[in-house]
Amino acid sequence: MAATVEIDDDNENNKGSMWVLDQKLDQPMDEEAGRLRNMYREKKFSSLLLLRLAFQSLGVVYGDLGTSPLYVFYNTFPHGIGDPEEVIGALSLIIYSLTLIPLLKYIFIVCRANDNGQGGTFALYSLLCRHAKIKTIPNQHRTDEELTTYSRSTFHEQSFAAKTKRWLESRASRKNALLILVLVGTCNVIGDGILTPAISVLSATGGIKVDHPNMSNSVVVIVAVMILVGLFSMQHYGTDKVGWLFAPIVLLWFLMIGGVGLFNIWKHDKRVLKAFSPVYIYRYFQRGGKDGWTSLGGIMLSITGTEALFADLAHFPLSAVQLAFTVIVFPCLLLAYCGQAAYLVNNKEHVIDAFYRSIPDGIYWPMFIVATAAAIVASQATITATFSIIKQALAHGCFPRVKVVHTSKKFLGQVYIPDINWILMVLCIAVTAGFKNQSQIGNAYGTAVVIVMLNTTLIMTLIMLLVWRCHWFLVLLFTGLSLIVECTYFSAVLFKVNQGGWVPLVIAAAFLLIMYVWHYGTVKRYEFEMHSKVSMAWILGLGPSLGLVRVPGVGLVYTELASGVPHIFSHFITNLPAIHSVVVFVCVKYLPVYTVPEEERFLVKRIGPKNFHMFRCVARYGYKDLHKKDDDFEKKLFDNLFLFLRLEHMMEGCSDSDDCSLYGQQTEQSRDCLLSYNNGNTTSSGIDLTISTVDSIVPIKSPTNVDLTVRSSGHASSQTEVDETEFLIHCRDAGVVHILGNTVIRARRDSRFYKKIAVDYIYAFLRKICRENSVIFNVPHESLLNVGQIFYV
Repeated sequence: MAATVEIDDDNENNKGSMWVLDQKLDQPMDEEAGRLRNMYREKKFSSLLLLRLAFQSLGVVYGDLGTSPLYVFYNTFPHGIGDPEEVIGALSLIIYSLTLIPLLKYIFIVCRANDNGQGGTFALYSLLCRHAKIKTIPNQHRTDEELTTYSRSTFHEQSFAAKTKRWLESRASRKNALLILVLVGTCNVIGDGILTPAISVLSATGGIKVDHPNMSNSVVVIVAVMILVGLFSMQHYGTDKVGWLFAPIVLLWFLMIGGVGLFNIWKHDKRVLKAFSPVYIYRYFQRGGKDGWTSLGGIMLSITGTEALFADLAHFPLSAVQLAFTVIVFPCLLLAYCGQAAYLVNNKEHVIDAFYRSIPDGIYWPMFIVATAAAIVASQATITATFSIIKQALAHGCFPRVKVVHTSKKFLGQVYIPDINWILMVLCIAVTAGFKNQSQIGNAYGTAVVIVMLNTTLIMTLIMLLVWRCHWFLVLLFTGLSLIVECTYFSAVLFKVNQGGWVPLVIAAAFLLIMYVWHYGTVKRYEFEMHSKVSMAWILGLGPSLGLVRVPGVGLVYTELASGVPHIFSHFITNLPAIHSVVVFVCVKYLPVYTVPEEERFLVKRIGPKNFHMFRCVARYGYKDLHKKDDDFEKKLFDNLFLFLRLEHMMEGCSDSDDCSLYGQQTEQSRDCLLSYNNGNTTSSGIDLTISTVDSIVPIKSPTNVDLTVRSSGHASSQTEVDETEFLIHCRDAGVVHILGNTVIRARRDSRFYKKIAVDYIYAFLRKICRENSVIFNVPHESLLNVGQIFYV
């Protein structure tokens, strides 16, 4: 069955004359009070544990940044070195780039802007969404703000932060501009996931030619492609399975490059240490002119991996990441670059393979093996970060539905996305085989990295204003210094767009088109649901039986609305005048938080009079939570529904003299109003919640297997409650049917051509190839009922 509905994009969701009645019959759900908010804050660690976590963070966080010495000097001087002083100037630029960007900006400022330990572009966006109403899908409710993990700060109405907040919220165009900024950063991080394995593995395997100079470059490319195929083929095992190897490999890598660098400084030329003076940066540009300026694209590669560092922050406390960088990573990288510079001062002709040429003969092959292993680790970290950020985009409605596999029960952030994995592999192999040399891949890599850094700087400006409430002068200082450095690099990489820099731009543009069109379609579908939802007055007018034949069973009607009756329901009963004895409207939504604790996940309430047997269940997830396809999702839903009935009847039994509070003020005796429901198929739950009205009850904290009896003022469960509970059990046993809406959007005939292309072709194609809702909700085919709807935008 299908319905055709046409709505206007510019129409607002008018509440209508029956809005007040609807609110009384379908009231919002109040969250329980008295939440302990410090349970998700960073914990204090002992010194020994902090050292161990810092050691483990090396393998996950710093692999990409640590492999940069393989290719920086070659990409800085692709046409050779004219004057040894150029090497010292380039070294000075590398030193101050590492100091200003990874050390000062990211490690000590940007990483502090994590969302309960989560990093990345969408984590910053989630922080902003909690502090300002900038979400383009307005599906949040005031009860969501009471979650344990929904931390936010308040500010004075006349403060600069409040003015900035009002400025952002005042126009939809500003919200869309911010979303596009986030999507551009995300798409370039995906580009990093393609380019990092290509340049890291190709640079590492290129060391074979140092010992075998007559070997063809095609052989090196074939070896690199074989390693890449093996790397992507192992992704389904997950980082957690082989992660114990990463930290020792990367630690050994840093110690070896640091030791070799120290040896080369002592052996070749100690004068390179004068590069710590910024005077040599001025001399470098004065001597090099335009060539010196464009060489910044190669120097930019010394700080690649910094964005991956931020995206991979989730698994370790910030203090451990900071300790690892300041004690191991930063000093070893400085020694490695200084050592290579000292070698190149006396061996200008070896700039093409400076890293391997500078290695003492006795440790050449061990260094080659460790370098290859470190390149694989660096690639693994970037690929994992790509999976993670796409998972975040999925939760924000900005990416087509794809299969997400959680590879670790210990770390929610470790996910594997099969479809994306094979797309990344194909593109990565195409880049490696197509360019065949480090220089052009390096140009492409630098372009992607600097765009992500610019996006992060702009978003951090809003974070400092709205979240941290910093003084405007500090915000201006941070933004100004960051933009000066990054815009300088950006101007340099623009000169190399035609030398390979176009690759990440094309990749980012393709992913941006996909993500924005999908998000546009998602927003329009939500607006359609909001515009066409059914009035409760219309439901009441149908009578106790809803004017239909009530057949045995439970109907789970899936909707994106957290309040109101969806249009799919009226469309269904209009075309088929029969409905199940019990109807539950199920809304699964993601919130801009890292995670929703299991005990706060479900909101349950009743819709309309009791004899309607209609309920609503809202399941809330964070962007790092397990996917909505929980194997026991249906069981959890019924557990919470049964507990709702017990609590509802308990509160009806409490008199005015009882201590059971109705409006969020829990007392000691209200905690004793515990109930028991023992059913073979039902797991009762412990309770820590409040009830706002008889028609509205709130989420349920659920320890399992608790047998409870009514102890409030001697009230016992009424016969009505027992009858309704048994009725629900009988209906569930009769069968559960999942009713899903299959909403199709199309462009109106008078729409502009680009809108028709976006909606009728691109979005329609994405809907066709993405996963079906029935698969995501884990619905058995024999219990599935699709209701089709078409609307025009």
